[in-house]
Amino acid sequence: MAPAKLDLKQHIRHVPDFPKPGILFYDISTLLAHAGAWHEALDRLAAALAPYQPDLLVGIESRGFLVAAPLADRLGTGFVMIRKRGKLPGEVIRHAYDLEYGEDVIEIQAEAVQPGQRVVVLDDLLATGGTMAAAVTLLEKVGAEVAAIGCLIELTFLKGRERLRVPVHALLAYDN
Repeated sequence: MAPAKLDLKQHIRHVPDFPKPGILFYDISTLLAHAGAWHEALDRLAAALAPYQPDLLVGIESRGFLVAAPLADRLGTGFVMIRKRGKLPGEVIRHAYDLEYGEDVIEIQAEAVQPGQRVVVLDDLLATGGTMAAAVTLLEKVGAEVAAIGCLIELTFLKGRERLRVPVHALLAYDN
């Protein structure tokens, strides 16, 4: 008899009114701190994303690094970072995108991805999809083939998946 699957939602802490009043923050630090749950989460993501046969995993600053780096090791791929403006050394390629109130800029090192490489983009959480959509656009700008997106948590009520043109794999979904 196979062991019961671990309920990963039990390892996500809910923090009300963070970072500002009215926001419910889904904190992955409790998942990261529990060795068994973190191992299970990485196993499940690896199984979901391996069929895309990525050359590289791309993590979005900063919690996306925590997901993408160990997963890259498991899948035998390289790992590349997408960061906020001014955080990467050397020549970078930028992409500006609109926020609800203003604009943000993300960057990738110019030589990090070669044209035609298959990539999977990872972050801890998919909410409205704005940053993830910007990351996909930036990667396409440098010639990557974005095969899929992976995340630990998806806030389905914010409909971020609808902004994305590639398959999305989320381990956990919250409907409100």
